[in-house]
Amino acid sequence: MTDCIFCKIVNQEIPSYCVYEDEKVYAFLDITQVTKGHTLLIPKQHVTDIFEYDEALAADIFARIPKVAQALEKAFPEMTGLNIINNNKEIAYQSVFHSHIHLIPRYSNADDFSIHFGNHQTQYSTAQMQEIAHTIAKQVKE
Repeated sequence: MTDCIFCKIVNQEIPSYCVYEDEKVYAFLDITQVTKGHTLLIPKQHVTDIFEYDEALAADIFARIPKVAQALEKAFPEMTGLNIINNNKEIAYQSVFHSHIHLIPRYSNADDFSIHFGNHQTQYSTAQMQEIAHTIAKQVKE
């Protein structure tokens, strides 16, 4: 894709701070540095989001996450945790439409980063939960 900023980074048309590269993926520091070491891992192949992945691409991309995560942990021994985030589509906060996975090192509860999961458990009966699970399960492709 010619107008994709991440494709331009992969093609070295735009500079980046590379932390890992192989034939399938490119990992580099996020320019925002939400926390020190905030890294993006992207497929070199342009895909917009997770909905365009096939099994082979998913295997290639997700197999590299532990390698980069372990490197972050070794590089920053003061790191006490790691958030791994993949936003898909604008409503889910995707802002660059080339699939990417955020690895965000955590150092303390005072980091300028948070995630909130609402608890709506009481809004769903057992029957409703079973129906939701069934609806999803019948769409899963083998």
